[in-house]
Amino acid sequence: MDDELEKLFGTKKIPLMELIKRTSKYVKTQRWRFLVAIFLLILNVAINIVLPILTATITNILKTEIDLTLIIFIVVGYFGLTLINQGFAYLETMVLQKAGQEIVYNLRMEIFEHIENMSIHQLNIMPVGSLVTRVANYTQNMSQLFTDILVTLLKNILTVIGVFSVMIYYSPLLSLIMLGVVAVVFAVSFVARHILTKLFRKERSYYSNMNTFLSENISGMKIIQIFNQQRRKEREFKEKSKNIKDTGYKIVIVFALYRPFINLLYYVSIGLCFYFGIRFNLDAGGIVAFYLLLSRFFNPIEQIADQLNHIQRATTAGERIYNLLDVEPTVVDEKDAIEIDSFKGKIEFRNVWFAYEKEDWILKDVSFVIEPKQTVAFVGATGSGKTTILSLIVRNFEAQKGTILIDDIDIKHIKIKSLRKAIGQMLQDVFLFSGDVKTNVTLYDENYSDEDVRAALEYVQADTFIDELPEGINSEVIERGENFSQGQRQLLNFARTILVKPQILILDEATANIDTETEVLIQESLHKMRNIGTMLIVAHRLSTIQNADNIIVINKGEIIESGKHQELLKKKGYYYKLYQIQFNSNNQ
Repeated sequence: MDDELEKLFGTKKIPLMELIKRTSKYVKTQRWRFLVAIFLLILNVAINIVLPILTATITNILKTEIDLTLIIFIVVGYFGLTLINQGFAYLETMVLQKAGQEIVYNLRMEIFEHIENMSIHQLNIMPVGSLVTRVANYTQNMSQLFTDILVTLLKNILTVIGVFSVMIYYSPLLSLIMLGVVAVVFAVSFVARHILTKLFRKERSYYSNMNTFLSENISGMKIIQIFNQQRRKEREFKEKSKNIKDTGYKIVIVFALYRPFINLLYYVSIGLCFYFGIRFNLDAGGIVAFYLLLSRFFNPIEQIADQLNHIQRATTAGERIYNLLDVEPTVVDEKDAIEIDSFKGKIEFRNVWFAYEKEDWILKDVSFVIEPKQTVAFVGATGSGKTTILSLIVRNFEAQKGTILIDDIDIKHIKIKSLRKAIGQMLQDVFLFSGDVKTNVTLYDENYSDEDVRAALEYVQADTFIDELPEGINSEVIERGENFSQGQRQLLNFARTILVKPQILILDEATANIDTETEVLIQESLHKMRNIGTMLIVAHRLSTIQNADNIIVINKGEIIESGKHQELLKKKGYYYKLYQIQFNSNNQ
């Protein structure tokens, strides 16, 4: 698998230091909040270390003549510090949550905007479920990194350093013995982290595969049910689910061994504390202080054990997110690209070559000129390159060789947004969004009024069924527009295209899957548009393009004929054969 595909699928490994460096970029945007949180955290750690010392002081006082006033003073101070400590912890949590949510919001937006800028070819390669997982799930894992893991790690480090310093103050020798126990803890933690890294990377991959499977099969459930494929799909899902279960079970085993072992070492250290504390002649207060400090010493290590899960999840999630962000869009604006307010509509291909994969050429040395306001049709067998030509005009893909010009300007010199704004597209597969009729026509562009929407619907004669709906243009559209017929969806798509008043109109099999009545309505609307702008049509039904100004016949990526309908029939070439096949088929 090459580097680009590894990034697209999120399988390229990123070194830990590079992950930390890239993540720090997001932390810097909230650095003041993090600095405040760190300040509160230091105060919190300091108070946590002071509290055992106060307890030790009370213990030593109780051994001598009891000074009730002093004890009450210390106890009040103890509870006062505890309350202050909880207040600092609350403020720290609120500040961190605010910073973390801001970072994750910006990260989600960055990922989504990056996906929007990726080429159609790149999006076709990537499973939809994988993209959804990265935007929704992995960013949530990163949120835990910013709001919990990083600060907790710092807190634990400061706590260990502070507690160990106090322990040395009470007994340097006993502290060194405890350090030996800690060395064992860190060695075991290192081994556990190494194992968990591999397991969590597998788990993430399995989750991504399952989300992709669900996204694809839920969308295609109609076909699954029609062909009675439920049992086979159940088996496939069972296998994917079992992979996640087995990996999760292995993770549980690692933690089931790791946590009890850490606890065992903690209790061993307590025994060592009492045994050597007495041997080293520590007073009662010193032994109590050491005992309380031990819990504060081991708690951070235990928390690290609990956080290992989140650390590894966040690391794996960050790896897959950064893999996606590292994918360079293949179709981008040039630095000096220009804005175009409108086009006259002249289109020219000069010796254009295009391949989806390496040198498996779909188009071979294609050249033609379309004059402004001409209607030109592209005809040919499936896979001949007709749709590819239209996709190149709107820069869904980039040609490897040759030049494409609109109004004698290389389209690479025109900003993509400006180019597509002037070109209306009607495709065979219509996509309607959840919402209502109006928002599907305007695509949430508030510059268009209700009157503009109604005018567009009337222009394409979609008002005949919209007016019958209870709420008119405010009527609900469910996901993918499933509450409308194929023909109605195409008319709404046509209205969406007409609304922006394009100077160039592309129709790619726009009437292929609709009923005859709807096709008549669209043909009437198209006839009205012929004098408005340049029109490019791809159609298998030759009866729909007989009035085109020019018909370009393509076979295996090459132009083999061109001319008007009658001219091509007289030539009795490839177009004539296609026409005869359809004519004879219709007569039968």
